[in-house]
Amino acid sequence: MNGLERTLFAAIRTDTNKDIDQYPADVAAFCIPREKFREAARAMKMAGARLVAEWATDETLYHHPPLPPNSPFPLFSKEGDKRGRYDIEGGRGLGIYACYEKDSEYLIVKISVPLDDPTFPSITKKFVPAYRFERQMTGLMGVIPLDHPDPRPWIKHEDWPEDAWPLRKSFDPARSLERVEGKYEWIRAEGEGVYEIPVGPVHAGIIEPGHFRFQAVGEDIINLEERLGYVHKGIEKRFEGMSWEEGVRLAGRVSGDTTCAHSLAYCRALEAMTGSNPPKRALWLRAVMLERERIANHLGDIGAVCNDVAFSFLLYQFSRLKEMLLRTNYKFFGHRFMMDGIIPGGVAVDISQDGTEEMLREMDWLKKEFNRLVVIYDENPSLEDRVRDTGILTPEKARDLCVVGFTARASGLNADCRIKNPFPPYDQIIPKVPVLKSGDVHARAWVRIEEIRESIRLIRELLNTLPSGPVKSDLSSPPPDRAGFAVVEGWRGEIVYWLQSGPKGEINRCMIRDPSSVNWLALEQAIHGNIVPDFPLINKSFNQSYSGHDL
Repeated sequence: MNGLERTLFAAIRTDTNKDIDQYPADVAAFCIPREKFREAARAMKMAGARLVAEWATDETLYHHPPLPPNSPFPLFSKEGDKRGRYDIEGGRGLGIYACYEKDSEYLIVKISVPLDDPTFPSITKKFVPAYRFERQMTGLMGVIPLDHPDPRPWIKHEDWPEDAWPLRKSFDPARSLERVEGKYEWIRAEGEGVYEIPVGPVHAGIIEPGHFRFQAVGEDIINLEERLGYVHKGIEKRFEGMSWEEGVRLAGRVSGDTTCAHSLAYCRALEAMTGSNPPKRALWLRAVMLERERIANHLGDIGAVCNDVAFSFLLYQFSRLKEMLLRTNYKFFGHRFMMDGIIPGGVAVDISQDGTEEMLREMDWLKKEFNRLVVIYDENPSLEDRVRDTGILTPEKARDLCVVGFTARASGLNADCRIKNPFPPYDQIIPKVPVLKSGDVHARAWVRIEEIRESIRLIRELLNTLPSGPVKSDLSSPPPDRAGFAVVEGWRGEIVYWLQSGPKGEINRCMIRDPSSVNWLALEQAIHGNIVPDFPLINKSFNQSYSGHDL
């Protein structure tokens, strides 16, 4: 029994049932009574765990057969105090899930709620990210967090019908929704000299829509509130009408700049459900693609940070390096962003020995060119003046917000799934994670710089040790009523996928938690005490995904 499991048992005692259909085996899942949900969160908080994700499922289509004697999932009557995984009336109800993590251990806690009373105890007072997770669950699944401090909609905008819950099985995605009149109540700051600045949702640049509402006194920002959801596409709902093989193509399009990492997370969750093991060569090639994706995006971001302080020379130079990398991707993987390259059971394309040697030469060239530009970046005093002590996210706030990825590592949190939860080949070729503590724009940029250097080293080692053999294995469909969980360190940070098969073995639920789902919260906190002209720079230093958040 692991640490978080012991913590849960100590808090809930005998009212826990282990879900034996949750895979992989090292990710434990427990069903607890509804009224103990907040108590479990309190115990996780006291143990120093972080909230990874919180989501809901519609299990009303389940028709579970009679359970065997001594089943770990006892049935309880409607009048009973406890609700296990199999809810009243043959399991027809909604599931509420929370995932926690500490010291490489992931733990999933579930409660069941009936359709006629879809309420559950809010855990917002224990974990800040639940503030938006639960608002999203309310709008998309129709579950109600009791004692939640903010009833405003999230993702689902106020002009949708209040009783339209897109993730319920009764919702028809082919039917057009009637538009209703609604008003979003912004948080306001009042006082002498306070004024508001609305930014977006349509922006001047070619970026996705998002609304930022500032309150400021002069140029000093005293509050920022974000409004997202403008690119909600119904991705999680769309999974329900797809085959398992088709699902990976949709996963690769959740956030277009992170296609490899999202595809890999989906595949690993599916492979955990089916007990499949891709060939060793495929595992190495997946890692090569993941690291190339990391380098390309970091190059683009560093250049964009430079551009936001009017140092356009480095924007052009870093963009040049990124472009050369993308052209190589197209040459050997058939797509500039390696779209559809990672598939269930392995990869869709192999590379020849000549291709391996050309990539190695490219890494030698990239390392030399990149380091030359980093010297220019580091020795420019006007750039340093803008990025130092700007947009600070303290380690304490980063920990409270449960941030991930380079955002966390720039604020003193040593978090990287490749190290804390390694899978082949990262269990053999181990990354070295850069961690800084200043939490400012400079730290978020410099962590990217060090990660590029490290990814170059990793790619060289991966290519030099590339195993021979096939690049794909056969993959069977998951059996009914099974769940799979996976985390992958994308270039923004930890990506989480949780897959659930339905009564016929189909996709019943695909829960996606992009790093942006928690990291967007950090931008609101890092902006305090800064001036309005620094917002574009601070925002770019986080560069979170609108699409990956809105789903």
